[in-house]
Amino acid sequence: MSMLGAPSAPSDFIRAIVAQDLKSNKHGGRVVTRFPPEPNGYLHIGHAKSICLNFGIANENPGGICHLRFDDTNPSTENVEYVESIQSDVRWLGFDWRDRLFHASDYFERLYQFAVHLIKKGKAYVDSLSADEIRAYRGTLTEPGKDSPYRTRSVEENLDLFARMRAGEFPDGAHVLRAKIDMASPNINMRDPVLYRIRRVPHYRTGDTWCIYPTYDYAHPLSDAIEGITHSICTLEFEDHRPLYDWVVEGGDAPCHPQQIEFARLNLTHTVMSKRKLLQLVEQGQVVGWDDPRLPTLKGLRRRGYTPEAIRAFCEHIGVAKRDAVVEMALLEHFIREDLNKRAPRVMGVLRPLRLVLDNYPEGQVEELEAVNNPEDPSMGLRKVPFSRVLYIEREDFREDPPKQFFRLAPGREVRLRYAYIIQCVGVVKDQRTGEVVELHCTYDPETRSGGSGAARKVKSTIHWVSAKQALDAEVRLYDHLLITANPGEEEGREFTELLNPNSLEVVTGCKVEPSLAGAASGSRYQFERQGYFCADPDSGSGKLVFNRTVALRDSWAKIEKAQQLG
Repeated sequence: MSMLGAPSAPSDFIRAIVAQDLKSNKHGGRVVTRFPPEPNGYLHIGHAKSICLNFGIANENPGGICHLRFDDTNPSTENVEYVESIQSDVRWLGFDWRDRLFHASDYFERLYQFAVHLIKKGKAYVDSLSADEIRAYRGTLTEPGKDSPYRTRSVEENLDLFARMRAGEFPDGAHVLRAKIDMASPNINMRDPVLYRIRRVPHYRTGDTWCIYPTYDYAHPLSDAIEGITHSICTLEFEDHRPLYDWVVEGGDAPCHPQQIEFARLNLTHTVMSKRKLLQLVEQGQVVGWDDPRLPTLKGLRRRGYTPEAIRAFCEHIGVAKRDAVVEMALLEHFIREDLNKRAPRVMGVLRPLRLVLDNYPEGQVEELEAVNNPEDPSMGLRKVPFSRVLYIEREDFREDPPKQFFRLAPGREVRLRYAYIIQCVGVVKDQRTGEVVELHCTYDPETRSGGSGAARKVKSTIHWVSAKQALDAEVRLYDHLLITANPGEEEGREFTELLNPNSLEVVTGCKVEPSLAGAASGSRYQFERQGYFCADPDSGSGKLVFNRTVALRDSWAKIEKAQQLG
């Protein structure tokens, strides 16, 4: 049964918590979630899991709301390009935040006043240690930290210094504002974490208005509280930050107390899911940009030909867990293959063409054969495919000296041409210098046209082809895994760039495709029969056709799953 069949209601531990909270009226019967990206890179498929979860929970509950909020507290790494791309990706996935678009920078003044409130309560202080000194004073996982000598500053002195920090009187790094919690806490995140730092970097929204910026761990919980978020859903690496999240909300006397819930992030084999590492690949020119089809970014997957429906189905299938795990890339490929099988029209394309001449076919004659656009969807109807005396077939579909179990074309052997006739190879032309086969001569049986009375005659193989005169030239880009290893985290002592697959991209030129693909719009998806699923690349245009292979036809996940069941 297809995994993309009728969707069932998702069930997981987070949804169970939300249901129980509604039952107990914990949050006044409200469900308000948020997707809170930092605008410092492009979204990847791990973010898609979070988007589907947060918007999904909101949509599943009457009156539920999901905010899109940019946690833009680090102006040195953030810009409008990332903001716009994130909004585009969320919409592409099929979700809408309506009028619920927010930014942490909307709250800079309120966050500052919350900090003043903490200082007045004796729960925050201005520290003048250097960054290295703060790190040294912090202690280790096995040894407690020690108090800063500035921890005992009076409330009045702290208020004065903090106001002067805001006014720009001090250079970067001169002071920070820290929470006053417990330097001996076994949770290192609670050892007087930094709340504000001086950073003279213009903000993409607020310009030079501020020279102090809140840290993520301070701004995030208060932004949630300001917006009335009920369930603050985040990934497992924030589990140790939850006590700090609660401390900030409670210590600042925030208007409400959202509930932080952690779930396992998505890890995929043969790729990287770190924005820092993805940015490194882009900046070093290891890939052509954030939308390189080898990357797990949503822009890259979209350019490769993935559909939002397949990604949503994949995210629903893997579900929500409490423990990190690595998901096989083959599973993601399975979902796009299933989706495209239903929606992609079939066409014929020859990637590595070998010229074939039908010696007994009338010269100058062109037939218009009928081909099925998609056997999974009869409503797509039929298309006309030209057939003539000179064709191109796939070079790998011919062997002069065929091995055992090779049933395609060989000297003296018959095969059927897809939608056309049975042919027999009667001659081979080779390059005199290299000995390479450059042309085949064949005869066709006019009584064996597909759909005709003689079509019942059986042969062991059917191959695809295109008519030489009407064929269009195309460039095809074949993509493989980004990394040569399934789990780069297990490769101790090796930089991830050492694990890049040198064969992750093969550009094939001189390909031939059927004329129905003339003017294929960027993003159009097709199944090249017997080859795989392909997508027209944005580089197509002005008479140039470029296609990216989305995924091959063979479903490796089905084999993995079968082996697991047998095991």
